[in-house]
Amino acid sequence: MNFTAPDLFLPEEGFRWYGPGDPVPLAHIRQTGAASVFTSLHQIPYGEAWPREAIRERKEALAAAGLRWSAVESVPVHEEIKTGRGDLPRLFRNYAESLRHLAAEEIGVVIYNFMPVLDWVRSDMRYVLPDGSECLRFDPVRFAAFEIEALRRPGAEADYTPAQVEQAAAWWRSLNEAERETYVASIIDVFPGCKLGLTLDDIRAMLAKYQDIDRDALRKNHARFLEAVVPVAEEVGIRLAVHPDDPPYPILGLPRIVSTADDVAAFLRAVESPANGLCFCTGSFSARPDNDLPAMFARFADRVHAVHLRSTQRLPDGSFFEADHLAGSVDMPAVVRALLDEQDRRRAAGRADWRLPFRPDHGHTMMDDLAKAETLIPGYACIGRMRGLAELRGLMLGLRHAERL
Repeated sequence: MNFTAPDLFLPEEGFRWYGPGDPVPLAHIRQTGAASVFTSLHQIPYGEAWPREAIRERKEALAAAGLRWSAVESVPVHEEIKTGRGDLPRLFRNYAESLRHLAAEEIGVVIYNFMPVLDWVRSDMRYVLPDGSECLRFDPVRFAAFEIEALRRPGAEADYTPAQVEQAAAWWRSLNEAERETYVASIIDVFPGCKLGLTLDDIRAMLAKYQDIDRDALRKNHARFLEAVVPVAEEVGIRLAVHPDDPPYPILGLPRIVSTADDVAAFLRAVESPANGLCFCTGSFSARPDNDLPAMFARFADRVHAVHLRSTQRLPDGSFFEADHLAGSVDMPAVVRALLDEQDRRRAAGRADWRLPFRPDHGHTMMDDLAKAETLIPGYACIGRMRGLAELRGLMLGLRHAERL
């Protein structure tokens, strides 16, 4: 028997691609075995509507490479929507227009995030593992150095222990000026797929806009966004999927609203619609020890529209690093079991969209990619993600075959 994906009803294998400027070409993605791509039109400024022609051009480029555009990652949410200030009607109209144009090109899943100011944050982009490969790492001491010594955010010291503050100052003193500049740039200029050229003063100005925005206020602004765009998404057949906070706890004195199971339940209740859903990222959620990932997936399974599979290894000092995809702090077999069960439920219900798109995330930089690390997007080298995809594929095949025994 030829055990292909349709025979075993596996999820759709995807790969992140940052567009024509991505150092990983589509031809290499095709060779990983992935059938689809998670990508975005990074050239379009935040808040502007996506032209249908640009969407079609990207879709056709993927098709020419033998790949499908399975999920948009992402249509960014403008900072003014998050702060609740500015010309919100225009921003909502533009977002809705983008959704309509994507639906017209038969792209059905749109991922976004509602993290204030910065997207995902790490303190080390090239943390060396014992085997010589490199990965992303978050160290609260080093991030404290950014907040206290570089950004000089008022009150930042109160968010850390006295020992962490002392260690942060010592580490900062150990760096020369060039090393400090490189480190600061690694924190503030890693927006997905683009370089915004932000400075520390830009970050300070952005933070100032959140001075009177607490967790409840940010939730209300998120709900306002959902109330504006979810009806359009439902009308045109788009499934919106919010990405969890990364890391899943407050940073920079800013609130976080997609970090726990209670957070997910809150935004799903805010607008009850199948179009209002979640991108289930095991890596993001796993950085909190109180998140039970298999239970969370099972609880929200019917509202999961896309999946990122990766694992972090939490350490006693509060730091974490990107582990192998089947190692670390995530019970990946249990999560994948829940994913397969949800697909089976959807398929039994006769849903045409039963197959969930997933991708391996934040792979290690290893082997030949180590020599190219300076030109690669942190966390998105090809070989490490291909290894992760192969491991996840093997896990899924093993679970499916076990069902037949």
